[in-house]
Amino acid sequence: MKFLINILAFVLITSCISAQPPESGPENTLTKKEKKQGWQVLFDGQSLNGWKGYNSDKMFSCWSVSNGELLCQGEGGSVTAGDIITEEIFDNFELSLDWSISKAGNSGIFCHVLEGVKYHAAYETAPEYQLIDDLGWPDKLEEWQKTGADYAMTNTVKDKKLMPVGEWNNSRIIYNKGHVEYWLNGMKVVEFEAYSQEWEKLRSSGKWKDYPDYAISKTGHIGLQNHGSGVKFRNIKVRKL
Repeated sequence: MKFLINILAFVLITSCISAQPPESGPENTLTKKEKKQGWQVLFDGQSLNGWKGYNSDKMFSCWSVSNGELLCQGEGGSVTAGDIITEEIFDNFELSLDWSISKAGNSGIFCHVLEGVKYHAAYETAPEYQLIDDLGWPDKLEEWQKTGADYAMTNTVKDKKLMPVGEWNNSRIIYNKGHVEYWLNGMKVVEFEAYSQEWEKLRSSGKWKDYPDYAISKTGHIGLQNHGSGVKFRNIKVRKL
């Protein structure tokens, strides 16, 4: 009997240990496994190296770094100014980052951003993974406006796992030869085929009918949006596919 009790205790302890989340390294760094998988850090937690202002050679004053976090104070910009983009260009990639939105906050993550004098903001050319305070937004939100949606294109799922305002969420974007997946806190919330017949129909109607260069490029910069409200990011990393 004592032997059986000891066996049961061992099994219980082992199961508890295995149920613990895996150890993670310091913020804004890569584990040995991630390095082997080809990941690279896009934010070192100490500087804005590797980033630039959209359509600018300088960094906008509303963006800063503090305590290992990339902060947007929502000042000096609006829906038509103040976005930042990576200096490097990507085509097929997997992006992962953590973010935390302010109360009634609004922001977004862009891929395949194009620059040019005829453009005023990243959203005119780039698909946007929407970030917003779903519950605290003062106006009614359509499904295509909520967190995790491919903004104004593909709705997010309704049973997504979204952390409260002020807490950290993790988002992932996978773009691989036109197949696109958006993930939120470990759940796939959007999936679509870019340039498919259905996608082209969406692109040529609604909001984007007035933006002929929206999503025309299969390569470009990764961007973060300043929408005039506070948002912060960390653990921004990418790997090329």
